[in-house]
Amino acid sequence: MPAETESPAGAPTQGASTPGRRPAIVVVDDEPAVLAAVARDLRRGFGERFRVLRATSGTEALEVLGELRTRGDQVAMLIADQRMPGMSGTKYLVEARKVFPEAKRVLLTAYADTEAAIAAINEVALDYYLLKPWDPPEEQLFPVVEDLLSTWEAGAALESGGVRLIGHRFSKESHDLRDFLARNRVPARWLDVERDGEARELLKVVGIAPDRLPVALLEDGAVLERPTILELAERIGVSVQAAQDHYDLVVVGGGPAGLAAAVYGASEGLKTVMVEREAPGGQAGQSSRIENYLGFPAGLSGSDLARRGTDQARRLGAELLTVQEAVGLRVEGSGRLVELSGGGVLSASCIIVASGVSYRQLDTPGFPELTGSGVYYGAAMTEARACQDQHVVVIGGANSAGQAAVYFSGYAGRVTMLVRSALEKSMSHYLIEQIAALPNIEVRTGSSPIAAEGEDGRLRRVRVQGPGGEETLNVDACFVFIGASPRTDWLAGVVARDDRGFILAGRDAQANGWPLQREPFVLETTVPGVFVAGDVRARSIKRIASAVGEGSMAVSLIHEYMVEA
Repeated sequence: MPAETESPAGAPTQGASTPGRRPAIVVVDDEPAVLAAVARDLRRGFGERFRVLRATSGTEALEVLGELRTRGDQVAMLIADQRMPGMSGTKYLVEARKVFPEAKRVLLTAYADTEAAIAAINEVALDYYLLKPWDPPEEQLFPVVEDLLSTWEAGAALESGGVRLIGHRFSKESHDLRDFLARNRVPARWLDVERDGEARELLKVVGIAPDRLPVALLEDGAVLERPTILELAERIGVSVQAAQDHYDLVVVGGGPAGLAAAVYGASEGLKTVMVEREAPGGQAGQSSRIENYLGFPAGLSGSDLARRGTDQARRLGAELLTVQEAVGLRVEGSGRLVELSGGGVLSASCIIVASGVSYRQLDTPGFPELTGSGVYYGAAMTEARACQDQHVVVIGGANSAGQAAVYFSGYAGRVTMLVRSALEKSMSHYLIEQIAALPNIEVRTGSSPIAAEGEDGRLRRVRVQGPGGEETLNVDACFVFIGASPRTDWLAGVVARDDRGFILAGRDAQANGWPLQREPFVLETTVPGVFVAGDVRARSIKRIASAVGEGSMAVSLIHEYMVEA
């Protein structure tokens, strides 16, 4: 393969070939000295993994990107100076995003341009802005760039994927497997048998009839016909069995509260295991964009938050079990036993219940039958690209519905929100402003679905009752966010709950069967040594930040409990 070289502008020479090429970081600045300094520092910190390409104007950089796109190369990061003649950094990034939408976007600014940089967070979905100068780069440049590039690499790995899943887009079984792989960040490729010729050719090669879908083709050559999620998890190495007989702490649930508990438990020396029925991140992990979480001014996706929390918990020594659901709790002396859906039992000294909530299911005619075949609960990120130029309906008026509507508006031609009352009653102001600014989102207040209708096994229409009477909408997909139900049935008869199923703790526990002389700790349930954190707790504040706080706080209370026990 010819040696990899750069032209003065930073564009790859015509003799270079694409296979095996490192992804590119494209830097644009009209000041030669600054451009050289940025490129020098980036090559020193990241040159082994990425090519650093330079351009002296936005126009020149767009030409470089066009050539990279034509050659099939990858671009991991776009870095642009804000103040450039002819085309500002913000305007350049708007155009560059159209060529490489997945690339991370960074703006170089002087202190006086901070307001412009903050405005760019919304205008171009900016990932970060760097104030010049960044000396020393080991402290001011490298950590920021490394974090962004690692996030990009994680997404690129998922796209290039090892598992090939063949199925029908509107098959519930196919959707569930796709969602499992995506939410657990397992590298995988989805092949729609109705759209992809490669899918049909692969089925011929492995000799599987179309009525045996979905089919998973693994990297080791194994072929799984119509696998369950548990079967697929076991074959691809997702941990589903505990490694030890007894733990100091079992955390039930892998949402923000559970992940925080696992991080703090492991970091403070507790032998910790976290068990999650679906995927780390919980309901928050399905959020398309979280913009009010402290410390992330550009926002982050729920899946990114889950990835960061999961990596952190594992690095600190916590064990994570996925695709296992807690189905029972037993108290035996000082021991607490959690029974699992797979038949196993986790023994622990203490338990934190952070099992969270599930989106409430619509029992409106047609919705149960079409679930997974056009009707989805939560923001099914796996379906977003398939909704390109289509009509999507979002049911609900809280933040999760608003985040989904904004996200799908980037793919769908039309997004219709069905809400019972004004958005101001249940949605954050920043989301209401974003929705109002998007021309392809229509908000129908005082409207609710009365039926879902399908043809050929998939959703085709939603009948709506609104202020003007009944109307039928032709739709391609429907995403439902209509409140939540706690996942606490497995605790019935053991831990006290309120009339809606949320777990009582602290003073509420003391008034409902607390068995000891001492008062319960503030997050302790009616069973000593069993604590609760996050949305599943009665009276909790349904926010990610508060869930994280409760998860870490519960670990501190466990230390106090162990001292007294």
